[in-house]
Amino acid sequence: MLRQDAQQIITAALAATQPDVGVRRAVTEHEFAPGRIVMIAIGKAAWAMAKSACDTLGDRLDSGVVITKYDHAQGDLPRTQVFEAGHPVADENTYKATQVALGAVRGLSADDTVLFLVSGGGSALFEDPLLEPSEISDINQQLLASGANIVEINTIRKRLSRVKGGHFAQLCAPAHVLAVVLSDVLGDPLDSIASGPAYPDSATAAQAQAIAAQYKLRLSAEATELLKVETPKELDNVTSLVVGNVAELIRTGERVCRELGYTPIALTDVLTCEARDAGRFLGAIARYHAAGDQSVAFLAGGETVVHITGAGMGGRNQELAFAAAPVIAGLPGVAVFSFGSDGTDGPTDAAGGYVDGDSLAKLHEAGWDVPQCLADNDSYHALADIDGLLITGPTGTNVNDLSVVLIRR
Repeated sequence: MLRQDAQQIITAALAATQPDVGVRRAVTEHEFAPGRIVMIAIGKAAWAMAKSACDTLGDRLDSGVVITKYDHAQGDLPRTQVFEAGHPVADENTYKATQVALGAVRGLSADDTVLFLVSGGGSALFEDPLLEPSEISDINQQLLASGANIVEINTIRKRLSRVKGGHFAQLCAPAHVLAVVLSDVLGDPLDSIASGPAYPDSATAAQAQAIAAQYKLRLSAEATELLKVETPKELDNVTSLVVGNVAELIRTGERVCRELGYTPIALTDVLTCEARDAGRFLGAIARYHAAGDQSVAFLAGGETVVHITGAGMGGRNQELAFAAAPVIAGLPGVAVFSFGSDGTDGPTDAAGGYVDGDSLAKLHEAGWDVPQCLADNDSYHALADIDGLLITGPTGTNVNDLSVVLIRR
């Protein structure tokens, strides 16, 4: 029953945050200049966003380039080149596809428009590095393993790139840029989503240097110097529209919980702590309220972080759920689950994880030691053994994560 409820919540939340409606509305309502329309779409939801734009614009679209994660494209699109590339770390296909995109916007006039469709994952998928790719890859891996949040990570990335931190919009000038954004960053800071290729950068060089020091990043002399260079602080050729975010994920979750008989309580849309700490906290909420006689659901949106200490496999949502298992052990009618709206959680094929009051006993029966698994960051294999993985496949959207406590009475 609880697992079925969880699946209904996930399915409805993902359907409600598909980008097609928002993109269609943005494109329909915008008054385009009389020249060419060139579409550049980047991120995990790039293909779905581009498909909506192609369907809406028809022959009005002159050309397009889509750059998305491997296995996230769903076919050809008219007048559009579709590329798949590396995520969460850029690879050779990223650099090649980015060069094609830059070529598509070269030489435009003031009568032309760049329709820039942006979704989460764009930081890795859209890149023209100022350093050797091997060093960019190493710095990104250091950042991802450090426990730094996405805003901190992107503050560094912007200064090592020719396209991030507002630079792409400068390259498009004098053409106007209509940036249609699916937000995967808490609070929707447009300068941080996909590292803000078409938005003025609010972070300073001093902040970038402080982040590098805080997380003890190993940087070459060239990279260190690049962190001292300021990014664009003003852009006069950009219009930006946010068409989806984590708030919609939570609102839909609340609605479905209510339909299923739960009293929904939204806790936050800025859950940003360590994943295992969030799991223990949500488990503690479940344990405190489990004695009641009402069916209650607690919802939290955001994006937790994982400080990697082991060589196991997992992701932040799996680790969150896994850490909740000991806290809710033995509680009947209680479950905790968490999933990433893009369908991929860390370097795995799972969107997240699910546990209930019986999960700890199942883990012990299967021979798993929970503290050791957490130390190894190996929630994936442990959850797989007890049917605790949430598998959705690529979803076509990307608006952060949703974590839910269900108490069924």
